[in-house]
Amino acid sequence: MHVADFVSGSLAGACGMIVGYPLDTVKVRIQTQRQFTGIWQCIAATFSKEGAHGFFKGMSLPMATISVTSSVAFGTYRNCLQCLKQARGAAHSPGTKPEIFLSGLVGGIMQMLLVAPGDIVKVRLQCQTESVRRGTKPKYRGPLHCLLSILKEEGLRGLYRGAMPLALRDGPGFAIYFLTYNTVCERLTESGKEKPAWSAVMLAGGFAGMMAWSMSTPMDVIKARLQVDGIRGMRRYRGLVHCIEETVRSEGVGLFFRSMGINCLRAFPVNMVVFVTYEVFTGLLQAAPDGTAPPPVGLE
Repeated sequence: MHVADFVSGSLAGACGMIVGYPLDTVKVRIQTQRQFTGIWQCIAATFSKEGAHGFFKGMSLPMATISVTSSVAFGTYRNCLQCLKQARGAAHSPGTKPEIFLSGLVGGIMQMLLVAPGDIVKVRLQCQTESVRRGTKPKYRGPLHCLLSILKEEGLRGLYRGAMPLALRDGPGFAIYFLTYNTVCERLTESGKEKPAWSAVMLAGGFAGMMAWSMSTPMDVIKARLQVDGIRGMRRYRGLVHCIEETVRSEGVGLFFRSMGINCLRAFPVNMVVFVTYEVFTGLLQAAPDGTAPPPVGLE
């Protein structure tokens, strides 16, 4: 078992969250609230109404759990890849493209089981545009109050609302992410060298993040809408399929791609930071090489 990958992946995921959280808040608000018409309008409105604090709403709970979820995703990917290589009798050779894709898929789905409760708390707090300093009282006072309120009002099942689109986002997203990273890194590695240069590592990580989010954005929109549905009145959506149908009918197919630009803009620097952090700590922990070059842990 690759223990060092669990440790390095958890630290890398935390660093990536710090870098990308403000734009993640903007992304969620654009996806779920019609009052925001674009990236810059949302940024300006949020800062004007809520100050800098508005961009970091709901961050404490995901920050507290990101190390665990990232560790699970990364560790699952690495160990699944190793098992697949051993099954074909090539434990010390690089993983094939199908093996990398499948391992990433499993890693993303496993992470979802732990991410879902914290993710719905994060999204609901991010969507609270009320500001105490302007005399409006938000529904949730903080992450713990939000978590307990969901349990009280909706039960344990409420913490996993939006879990299906989350799995459909993270499973294929991680698969594409890992595969893209390995492919780009392989292409940018100079002949005769075992590892790519740092510039190649950063470029491969950033590009992999952009590719993964390009494919995952539609499901990310559906996930966010299901998670905030009903908190300000009656529920609008009966489920995943109904949410897709209603969104297309009322706002058009274009809404699914409305936040793709900000997702990609955020993904590149976040995943550069994640990857560099992962490589640094893996080197410090002196993980034994096994012929694979694992990518960073997360899309968040």
